[in-house]
Amino acid sequence: MSAYNLSDLLERGAADHPERDAIVIGETRLTYAQVDGLANQVANTLQARGIGPGDKVALTSPNTPYFTIVYFGILKAGAVVVPLNVLLKGREVAYHLTDSEAKAFFCFEGTPELPTGADGWAGFNQAETCEHFFLITADPMAASSIEGSPENPVQTLFGAIGQQPSVFETVATDEDDTAVILYTSGTTGQPKGAELRHRNLRDNAQIGATAFGASTEHPDTFLAVLPLFHAFGQTVVQNGALAYGGTIVMLPRFEARAALGLMLKEKVSFFAGVPTMYWGLLGALDETVDVTALKANLRAAVSGGSALPVEIHKEFEARFGVTIMEGYGLSETSPVASFSVWGEPARPGSIGMPVVGCELELIDPQSWDPIAWDEHAVGEIAIRGTNVMKGYYKRPEATAAAISPDGWFRSGDLGRRDADGWYYIVDRTKDLIIRGGYNVYPREIEEVLMTHPAVSLSAVIGVPSEVHGEEIKAFVILKPGASATGEDIVAWCKENMANYKYPRVVQIVPSLPMTATGKILKRELS
Repeated sequence: MSAYNLSDLLERGAADHPERDAIVIGETRLTYAQVDGLANQVANTLQARGIGPGDKVALTSPNTPYFTIVYFGILKAGAVVVPLNVLLKGREVAYHLTDSEAKAFFCFEGTPELPTGADGWAGFNQAETCEHFFLITADPMAASSIEGSPENPVQTLFGAIGQQPSVFETVATDEDDTAVILYTSGTTGQPKGAELRHRNLRDNAQIGATAFGASTEHPDTFLAVLPLFHAFGQTVVQNGALAYGGTIVMLPRFEARAALGLMLKEKVSFFAGVPTMYWGLLGALDETVDVTALKANLRAAVSGGSALPVEIHKEFEARFGVTIMEGYGLSETSPVASFSVWGEPARPGSIGMPVVGCELELIDPQSWDPIAWDEHAVGEIAIRGTNVMKGYYKRPEATAAAISPDGWFRSGDLGRRDADGWYYIVDRTKDLIIRGGYNVYPREIEEVLMTHPAVSLSAVIGVPSEVHGEEIKAFVILKPGASATGEDIVAWCKENMANYKYPRVVQIVPSLPMTATGKILKRELS
């Protein structure tokens, strides 16, 4: 047993460089000392209400300083952070609060377009075990915009912490204690809470030196466009920045032109995003954007969350002068399991090699046994290491089905490995299309479609077929000014793909449904 609390990431920064900017949003700049002091006020508030070690506290907020302040305040109190997606509706909020047994809920008030506060309050009132509700107002001085009742008034974050001291003795926790419960997306069944230990998140945040060339002597400026309630943004951007004394520039909602503007204004040196964000940045470049200045500032660019199309990888490197490092992981692995090797030439399409403290293996999905190595052999990716979760909260059967007795976590992703040990994602097991007895991997079809001169972005799914069991259908966004019909693209695919692979139906669409993290929602396509 070893004592450790993840809040040490912030506290060390406040001790070592208190006046350095920790968070920037708009014209507001908060130093490490200020963020730490506010987190201490949150911890004092929780402790005063009897919330302490092991208690669960939910948090929903877009990318604002409040997320980071409350996140570390909860940890300082010895409690467990339960980050919730800002897009959840009242019924869904109630499920997460109840399932996690949260005792308190910090909820952003929202906007007219995203009424987070109203949904949060509705969910809170349906969750019998949750006792305290704190509304995070965009204006610290504003009153609550949610109507409570005399018996159950709504407190604002700053109304609650305003009279609390800005010093706090962090509650001692063990590195194996649960620090955060991250809920999976729930594509099959109800969402499950992945319990991540303090050491899981610490070790994953500290991969920066070996994985990205991060250095405390030359701290990076990060652009936070990935939602911080999601594992990728939380670990690689928020915790990863604080671990090396970096500055986090927050953008509450990704918009490509705004992101480019902030990258220039704040001299952003580290950008992390999902593939659709890179696609958006490339689409927003025009003669008004100072690409030379962008290239001069940008040191590292990393991608994860879903497969990065090779064509986007190549175009970004050509325009920005930086090779995108592609990585891989899941909420259950804190999340990073692998990344391209820092300092080595890129291998577009590869998710790289295991990060420090992590192992990857290809297994037979039925037997869990490692498959015989062959450069073309496909198996399910299994992960073992310091990053793997404790288990699914209150779900021992689901945990046993996902983690073997010797610690291997089954990812549900199909991959292959080359002769040098670099891994490649072939596809999700659930996305695999079986057409007429042949295995068809949607990602492979999408990669080929991206080489069509008129195609900007694509998504491929399987649809029911009486003849073949499943048929292949593609959804395509055209490049600006491009002209092509679905029939044109089908004919082109027929010339460029094997007969059993090419999509028989191509639908031209103006946009594709996406999650809050920017992943394409294939389950909403039909």
